[in-house]
Amino acid sequence: MGAPVYEVAKEFVFSAAHQIRMHGGKCERLHGHNWRIRVYARAAELNRIGMVIDFADLQRVVADLCSRFDHQNVNEVPPFTEVNTTAENLARYVYLQANSRLAELEGGRVTVSRVDVWENEGSLATYREE
Repeated sequence: MGAPVYEVAKEFVFSAAHQIRMHGGKCERLHGHNWRIRVYARAAELNRIGMVIDFADLQRVVADLCSRFDHQNVNEVPPFTEVNTTAENLARYVYLQANSRLAELEGGRVTVSRVDVWENEGSLATYREE
C-alpha cells in the first residue's frame, strides 16, 4: 500500500479573450471563452483541524491569479505577451504560480497536484508534474 495522499479541488470561471499566434486557423483571430479552471491541492497529512487546506485560502490564492485575466485580452497580460495563450500554457502558468503561493502560505506542506483548464465544455487541457 502506498503513502496516503489527500487532495481537494476548487473551480474558477472567468471570461476573457485571446488569440493563438501562428495557429493558421480561426483561433488566430481574437475570440473569447468562459474559461474554467480547476486547481487540485494535495498533502500527505492533514493540518491540525483535519484539512488539506481551508477552501477559502485556496480560493484566495487562485482567484487572485484568475482576476488578472478576467475580462481581459489574455495576450496582453504577462507572461502571455510572449507565451502563446493556449489552454496548456495557461494551465502551466496557474500551476506554477499557485504552487509558489501555496508554498509561502502553507510552508511546503500543501502542493498543487494538477490544474485543468477548459476553453469550453468539450475542450480540456491539464498540467501536472510527475
